[in-house]
Amino acid sequence: MLTKLMVTPTPRAALVMGKAFAAGVKALIQAVVVIVIATLLGVSFLWNPLRLLGVVVVVVLGSVFFSCLSMTIAGIVLTRDRLLGIGQAITMPLFFASNALYPVELMPGWLRAVAAVNPLSHQVDALRGLLIGTSDRLLLDLGVLVLSAALAVTAASLLLPRLAR
Repeated sequence: MLTKLMVTPTPRAALVMGKAFAAGVKALIQAVVVIVIATLLGVSFLWNPLRLLGVVVVVVLGSVFFSCLSMTIAGIVLTRDRLLGIGQAITMPLFFASNALYPVELMPGWLRAVAAVNPLSHQVDALRGLLIGTSDRLLLDLGVLVLSAALAVTAASLLLPRLAR
């Protein structure tokens, strides 16, 4: 299928963005389920419509980054087994080197530096800020997410022909 799409005049970035957008839709469904469960458990959220729109943007940007990261890895390794192994070897450290589980202040200095450039840290920080009002760095978080998503789309677009083989 990908080989057939590659011979059309469709830009590679459009093909990658289509796949990334599909990942964003899946992530939005997951986010809605998590928010509903958290609400049922008694977590209080800021139900401002603009904040909820920001949540949608942040979830989609994070999904674009991670989806394109997977496509980039797939374009490099070219086999499913390697993709799964290397993908786990990259995404798990990104998860544990973020502020998803514990505050950045508790991390050693070198890990704080990793967390500062980790897109997942910025996604978690932005979501916490938008949903419960704990962060005031929304513009920085959005900037890092937009930049990392753009770099990931570019990398995946460049490696797309390798996947079509």
